[in-house]
Amino acid sequence: MKIGVLALQGDFREHRISLEKLEADVSEVRLPEHLEGLSGLIIPGGESTAIGKLMVAYGLLDAIREFGKTKAIWGTCAGAILLAKNVGKKQPLLELMDITIQRNAFGRQIDSFEIDLPVPFLKPSHPDYHLTFIRGPIITEVHGKAKPLLSLPDGRIIAAQQGKLLATSFHPELTDDLRFHRYFLELASSESVN
Repeated sequence: MKIGVLALQGDFREHRISLEKLEADVSEVRLPEHLEGLSGLIIPGGESTAIGKLMVAYGLLDAIREFGKTKAIWGTCAGAILLAKNVGKKQPLLELMDITIQRNAFGRQIDSFEIDLPVPFLKPSHPDYHLTFIRGPIITEVHGKAKPLLSLPDGRIIAAQQGKLLATSFHPELTDDLRFHRYFLELASSESVN
Protein backbone atom coordinates (compact mmCIF):
# COMPACT_ATOMS: atom_id res chain seq x y z
CA MET A 1 0.00 0.00 0.00
CA LYS A 2 1.35 3.40 -1.01
CA ILE A 3 0.39 6.63 0.77
CA GLY A 4 0.97 10.11 -0.61
CA VAL A 5 1.59 13.28 1.35
CA LEU A 6 0.64 16.54 -0.36
CA ALA A 7 3.97 18.38 -0.43
CA LEU A 8 3.11 21.90 -1.56
CA GLN A 9 3.36 23.77 1.75
CA GLY A 10 3.19 23.00 5.46
CA ASP A 11 4.50 20.13 7.60
CA PHE A 12 4.43 17.33 5.04
CA ARG A 13 7.89 16.04 6.05
CA GLU A 14 6.68 15.22 9.58
CA HIS A 15 3.81 13.14 8.16
CA ARG A 16 6.22 11.33 5.88
CA ILE A 17 8.50 10.47 8.82
CA SER A 18 5.54 9.16 10.88
CA LEU A 19 4.36 6.96 7.99
CA GLU A 20 7.86 5.64 7.34
CA LYS A 21 8.14 4.66 11.02
CA LEU A 22 5.09 2.46 10.35
CA GLU A 23 6.93 1.02 7.32
CA ALA A 24 4.46 2.51 4.84
CA ASP A 25 5.52 3.17 1.24
CA VAL A 26 5.33 6.99 1.08
CA SER A 27 5.58 9.44 -1.80
CA GLU A 28 5.33 13.23 -1.97
CA VAL A 29 2.52 14.57 -4.15
CA ARG A 30 3.07 17.78 -6.11
CA LEU A 31 1.34 17.03 -9.43
CA PRO A 32 -1.84 15.17 -10.45
CA GLU A 33 0.12 12.23 -11.88
CA HIS A 34 1.67 11.65 -8.44
CA LEU A 35 -1.75 10.41 -7.23
CA GLU A 36 -1.56 7.35 -9.46
CA GLY A 37 -1.22 4.09 -7.56
CA LEU A 38 -1.90 5.64 -4.15
CA SER A 39 -4.27 4.10 -1.60
CA GLY A 40 -4.46 7.28 0.45
CA LEU A 41 -3.35 10.90 0.72
CA ILE A 42 -2.52 13.12 3.68
CA ILE A 43 -3.09 16.85 3.35
CA PRO A 44 -0.91 18.43 6.05
CA GLY A 45 -1.23 21.45 8.26
CA GLY A 46 0.08 24.75 6.97
CA GLU A 47 -1.89 27.67 5.54
CA SER A 48 -5.12 26.48 3.92
CA THR A 49 -5.49 29.43 1.53
CA ALA A 50 -1.92 29.03 0.27
CA ILE A 51 -2.27 25.25 -0.11
CA GLY A 52 -5.60 25.71 -1.93
CA LYS A 53 -4.12 28.26 -4.36
CA LEU A 54 -1.15 25.98 -5.05
CA MET A 55 -3.51 23.04 -5.66
CA VAL A 56 -5.32 25.15 -8.26
CA ALA A 57 -2.03 26.31 -9.84
CA TYR A 58 -0.71 22.73 -10.16
CA GLY A 59 -4.00 21.23 -11.38
CA LEU A 60 -4.45 19.25 -8.17
CA LEU A 61 -7.78 20.56 -6.88
CA ASP A 62 -9.98 18.57 -9.29
CA ALA A 63 -7.57 15.62 -9.31
CA ILE A 64 -7.66 15.28 -5.51
CA ARG A 65 -11.42 15.82 -5.47
CA GLU A 66 -11.81 12.90 -7.88
CA PHE A 67 -9.29 10.81 -5.91
CA GLY A 68 -11.25 11.43 -2.70
CA LYS A 69 -14.45 9.95 -4.13
CA THR A 70 -13.04 6.44 -3.69
CA LYS A 71 -9.72 6.73 -1.83
CA ALA A 72 -8.70 7.68 1.70
CA ILE A 73 -7.75 11.29 2.48
CA TRP A 74 -6.72 12.64 5.87
CA GLY A 75 -6.58 16.38 6.40
CA THR A 76 -4.82 17.72 9.49
CA CYS A 77 -5.49 21.32 10.54
CA ALA A 78 -5.28 23.21 7.19
CA GLY A 79 -5.93 19.90 5.44
CA ALA A 80 -9.17 19.50 7.41
CA ILE A 81 -10.23 22.98 6.27
CA LEU A 82 -9.62 22.00 2.64
CA LEU A 83 -11.77 18.86 2.99
CA ALA A 84 -14.79 20.83 4.30
CA LYS A 85 -17.77 21.91 2.24
CA ASN A 86 -18.05 25.23 4.09
CA VAL A 87 -15.51 27.39 5.94
CA GLY A 88 -17.42 30.70 5.94
CA LYS A 89 -14.91 32.25 3.54
CA LYS A 90 -14.30 32.11 -0.19
CA GLN A 91 -11.20 30.03 -0.87
CA PRO A 92 -10.33 26.93 -2.93
CA LEU A 93 -11.79 23.85 -1.18
CA LEU A 94 -12.07 20.17 -2.06
CA GLU A 95 -15.63 20.14 -0.62
CA LEU A 96 -15.47 16.38 -0.02
CA MET A 97 -16.72 16.15 3.58
CA ASP A 98 -20.12 17.07 4.97
CA ILE A 99 -18.61 19.35 7.60
CA THR A 100 -18.48 23.07 8.33
CA ILE A 101 -15.25 24.42 9.79
CA GLN A 102 -14.37 27.62 11.60
CA ARG A 103 -10.80 28.59 10.74
CA ASN A 104 -8.39 29.70 13.52
CA ALA A 105 -11.07 28.90 16.09
CA PHE A 106 -8.65 29.06 19.02
CA GLY A 107 -7.10 32.39 18.08
CA ARG A 108 -3.63 33.39 16.97
CA GLN A 109 -0.36 31.43 17.02
CA ILE A 110 0.24 32.56 20.61
CA ASP A 111 -3.00 30.79 21.63
CA SER A 112 -1.73 27.38 20.48
CA PHE A 113 -2.11 24.66 23.13
CA GLU A 114 -1.74 20.97 23.92
CA ILE A 115 -4.07 18.58 25.73
CA ASP A 116 -4.20 14.86 26.56
CA LEU A 117 -7.52 13.16 25.73
CA PRO A 118 -8.84 9.60 25.63
CA VAL A 119 -9.38 8.43 22.05
CA PRO A 120 -11.29 5.14 22.36
CA PHE A 121 -11.24 4.23 18.64
CA LEU A 122 -7.43 4.16 18.49
CA LYS A 123 -5.58 0.91 19.11
CA PRO A 124 -4.46 0.61 21.84
CA SER A 125 -6.88 3.08 23.41
CA HIS A 126 -4.54 3.77 26.35
CA PRO A 127 -2.72 5.96 27.22
CA ASP A 128 -4.55 9.19 26.39
CA TYR A 129 -3.48 10.83 23.13
CA HIS A 130 -1.41 14.03 23.27
CA LEU A 131 -3.03 16.57 20.91
CA THR A 132 -1.25 19.67 19.62
CA PHE A 133 -3.30 22.63 18.33
CA ILE A 134 -1.59 25.39 16.34
CA ARG A 135 -4.06 28.03 15.11
CA GLY A 136 -6.40 25.07 14.80
CA PRO A 137 -9.87 25.03 13.27
CA ILE A 138 -13.02 23.67 14.91
CA ILE A 139 -15.57 21.50 13.16
CA THR A 140 -18.73 23.45 13.91
CA GLU A 141 -21.20 21.26 12.02
CA VAL A 142 -21.25 17.60 11.00
CA HIS A 143 -24.09 16.48 8.72
CA GLY A 144 -24.90 14.14 5.85
CA LYS A 145 -22.60 11.12 5.77
CA ALA A 146 -19.99 12.59 8.13
CA LYS A 147 -19.82 11.69 11.81
CA PRO A 148 -18.01 13.32 14.72
CA LEU A 149 -15.10 11.25 16.06
CA LEU A 150 -13.56 13.30 18.84
CA SER A 151 -14.46 16.38 20.87
CA LEU A 152 -12.80 18.58 23.46
CA PRO A 153 -14.18 18.41 27.02
CA ASP A 154 -16.34 21.49 26.21
CA GLY A 155 -18.01 19.61 23.33
CA ARG A 156 -16.28 21.31 20.39
CA ILE A 157 -15.61 18.77 17.61
CA ILE A 158 -11.96 18.31 16.67
CA ALA A 159 -12.13 15.16 14.48
CA ALA A 160 -14.68 13.81 12.00
CA GLN A 161 -14.87 10.94 9.55
CA GLN A 162 -16.86 10.23 6.41
CA GLY A 163 -16.13 6.82 4.97
CA LYS A 164 -12.39 6.87 4.24
CA LEU A 165 -12.14 10.64 4.71
CA LEU A 166 -10.69 11.90 8.00
CA ALA A 167 -10.41 15.48 9.29
CA THR A 168 -8.52 16.45 12.45
CA SER A 169 -8.05 19.95 13.90
CA PHE A 170 -4.77 18.99 15.56
CA HIS A 171 -1.31 17.78 14.48
CA PRO A 172 -0.62 14.08 15.19
CA GLU A 173 2.55 14.32 13.09
CA LEU A 174 4.12 16.51 15.81
CA THR A 175 4.09 13.70 18.38
CA ASP A 176 5.92 10.39 18.57
CA ASP A 177 2.55 8.63 18.99
CA LEU A 178 1.80 6.83 15.71
CA ARG A 179 -1.71 5.62 16.55
CA PHE A 180 -3.54 8.19 14.35
CA HIS A 181 -1.28 7.42 11.40
CA ARG A 182 -1.90 3.70 11.96
CA TYR A 183 -5.66 4.43 12.05
CA PHE A 184 -5.38 6.21 8.69
CA LEU A 185 -3.47 3.30 7.17
CA GLU A 186 -6.31 1.00 8.29
CA LEU A 187 -8.84 3.38 6.66
CA ALA A 188 -6.83 3.43 3.44
CA SER A 189 -6.84 -0.37 3.26
CA SER A 190 -10.55 -0.73 4.13
CA GLU A 191 -13.33 -1.50 1.68
CA SER A 192 -15.58 1.32 2.96
CA VAL A 193 -16.78 4.01 0.57
CA ASN A 194 -16.92 7.77 0.94
